[in-house]
This record gives sequence, structure tokens and C-alpha cells, in this order.
Amino acid sequence: MKRRVRRYGLVMGVCLALFAGALPVYYLFGTGWAVAMCVVAAFLPPVAVTLGNLADPDDPEDHDTRYGPNAD
Repeated sequence: MKRRVRRYGLVMGVCLALFAGALPVYYLFGTGWAVAMCVVAAFLPPVAVTLGNLADPDDPEDHDTRYGPNAD
């Protein structure tokens, strides 16, 4: 579980850094680079959610059998 949370936090941190960094980049390098940073940042939240929901094979908490065909 901790690995999934760490991956999610890392990707969302990069997303926030890209959004926040777009303003200084706009003033220093122009509109194109700032818009490109925002476009990349807009695609990162779904990636972060997908990475956060992947089961970790080393974590016993991720092998939950309360639901689905293997439920007791």
C-alpha cells in the first residue's frame, strides 16, 4: 500500500509542479512552453490514479478476497 501511495503522491507532485511552474515559464520563455506544461500536467492525474490503483504483488493487503469470485 505504501508503494502505491508513494507513486500516486510523486506523480501528483509532478503535476502540481508543472502547473505552478507554468507561470514563471510563461514570463521567461513564452506562451508555447507554458501551455505545453499545462497540457502535460492535465494528463497526469488519470495516470496517477491508475498507478495508485494497481495491485502491489509484494503487499499482502492488496490481495483482498472479500469481493469477487474468490470471496468466502
